[in-house]
Amino acid sequence: MAHARIPSRSTRLAALLVSATMLSGCNTLTRLSEIGEEPKLSAITNPVEKNGYQPVTMPMPDPEEPRPMANSLWRPGARAFFKDQRAAQVGDILSVSVVITDSANLSNTSTQSRGGDGESMGVTSLLGLENSVNKVLPNSVDPTSLVSGVTSSRDLTGAGTIVRNETIKIAVAAVVVQVLPNGNLVIAGSQEVRVNYEMRQLQVSGVIRREDISSTNTIASSDIAELRVAYGGRGTISDMQTPRYGSQLLDVILPF
Repeated sequence: MAHARIPSRSTRLAALLVSATMLSGCNTLTRLSEIGEEPKLSAITNPVEKNGYQPVTMPMPDPEEPRPMANSLWRPGARAFFKDQRAAQVGDILSVSVVITDSANLSNTSTQSRGGDGESMGVTSLLGLENSVNKVLPNSVDPTSLVSGVTSSRDLTGAGTIVRNETIKIAVAAVVVQVLPNGNLVIAGSQEVRVNYEMRQLQVSGVIRREDISSTNTIASSDIAELRVAYGGRGTISDMQTPRYGSQLLDVILPF
């Protein structure tokens, strides 16, 4: 009967390194191809055609028939007399003003104390078995005073403080990628800025009401439903601030 071969330590280590490399995927190959070069700008593509894009589905009210305004050139919801310049159709562009100011200051203190003194316990009569105690315990044990002078105490004090301040103020142009049945617009926009060897990336998406678009064709982030904002980068500085793959792997699998 053939014995199963146990992988050596070096073999297991090599398999682990290969697995870590495979987990990094195409990002590792991209970083290797950009050694000594500036990060390449992404090509401008249709957001709907990107891999993983899914149309937005949300609860919709029953459709309403349009009500024409008799003897009037004014259109409901228009901000200009002759033509509404706001985004309304797929492919239209509008400006998104992202202003996020988040501040939290939480403090919690708890104190708990418990104590007991002078507890005693004994058995004077228990179905006649009290006379048999000395057969199990030493003769010096008094059944009427099995436990005496028990004291206990516990003190617990806890304190915690959380202070957080976040401020984000950015602007980006977005494109209408979908018009929902009730007239709401799905927008998506991205921006890339390269400074020397560092690429800064900004992505924003969400669902807006056309009525919330200002006369300057701008929408505030507070008026965007399902808002998604991603601001990060890639390049030399980001590489120095990112833990190595081995460290990330150990952080995931180590239980301590």
